[in-house]
Amino acid sequence: MKKTISFVLAIVLLSSTFVFPAFAAVEVEEGYDYTRFKDADITLNVYNWGEYISDGSDDSIHVIEEFENLTGINVNYTTYTDNESMYTKIKSGAADYDVIIPSDYMIGKMINEDMLLKLNMDNIPNMAKIGDEYLGLPYDPTDEYCVPYTWGVVGIIYNTTMVDEVVDSWDIMWDEKYEGNILMFRNSRDAFAIALKKAGLSLNPTSQEDIDLAKELLIEQKPLVQAYVMDEIFDKMGGGEAAMAPYYAGDAITMIADNPDLAFAIPKEGTNYFVDALCIPKESKNQEAAEMFINFMCETEVSLANTDYIGYSIPQSEAVAQLDDEVKNSPISYPSAEVLATTETFNVLSDELNSAMDTAWSQMVTSDEAANKLILPIVLLLCVVLVVIVFVSKSIKKKRNQY
Repeated sequence: MKKTISFVLAIVLLSSTFVFPAFAAVEVEEGYDYTRFKDADITLNVYNWGEYISDGSDDSIHVIEEFENLTGINVNYTTYTDNESMYTKIKSGAADYDVIIPSDYMIGKMINEDMLLKLNMDNIPNMAKIGDEYLGLPYDPTDEYCVPYTWGVVGIIYNTTMVDEVVDSWDIMWDEKYEGNILMFRNSRDAFAIALKKAGLSLNPTSQEDIDLAKELLIEQKPLVQAYVMDEIFDKMGGGEAAMAPYYAGDAITMIADNPDLAFAIPKEGTNYFVDALCIPKESKNQEAAEMFINFMCETEVSLANTDYIGYSIPQSEAVAQLDDEVKNSPISYPSAEVLATTETFNVLSDELNSAMDTAWSQMVTSDEAANKLILPIVLLLCVVLVVIVFVSKSIKKKRNQY
């Protein structure tokens, strides 16, 4: 039985010798003491994706402020745009974080590199509300390092005023008639996955040949691409600046709500099914407080607020049961079992394959830079040659006229 804020309850609790978290604006489970760090002067450094938590706008719950008010813990909240930049920053030791929310394959990589703390689940009783289908997954098979936060699939978001054909294949991202109107992921793992699925392969490369094939397909696509993006996609697709882009289903829902001309399709070749989860980096000095934050993020009302605001699907079973039928039956938010059967999760790649992908991505990004550097000198040389030809031609003509 959850507690609801009311004047009567407040009076009762004020007269009680027990302390309950009843003064938050959100409902929380009984029996968990969110107040035990009230006077400890703790600041949690939380590092999350952009646009990935309910922030109080549009009459939503401001999750960070509610947690701070409830617990007395301060939160220093910053954002990143992709798993790779988050990993690089933490690996470099440039900053210490207490809570991060990576994707599945990155969690597996960080576990393998001893970058995450094992969680004390006694401090996270709301883990019991996570659906079984989101537990025991390959990246954390014993569920010791993370608590699932959201999940979803990757598909194609497109503008129906610019695309008048059926969108059901990754091939359309290579269609020359959309030259200059295609956006593409600005991170190697997602971009290579799309190229590999287009080629009829697993999105998890198993050899240098797989990576080379994906690189060549991305080089082939590059002249058609307007920009490589992450969060910039919101402005570009929302403003009608591009015809299509691959992106995450949750963000597609947000963009479609802002621009009804947009639609979303899951390609028939298959796509990525991902889970993002809450973790604690090894360098955290505030593990118990960080676990309290993770537990709060799994409160039913908080989960509902977050999914309503960010659009992503949630693994918290109590919250899912309370969703509107329209949301639960949405082919974007909760695809059918048949569609999900065509999806794959990202595996943790070997160091060799990760290095090969990084190299191939850099080669793709710079593939036309050498040619571009030659264009200006060649043009200048041609201009000089043309001037010389004109000058010589006039000189010859002048001499002929003298005779």
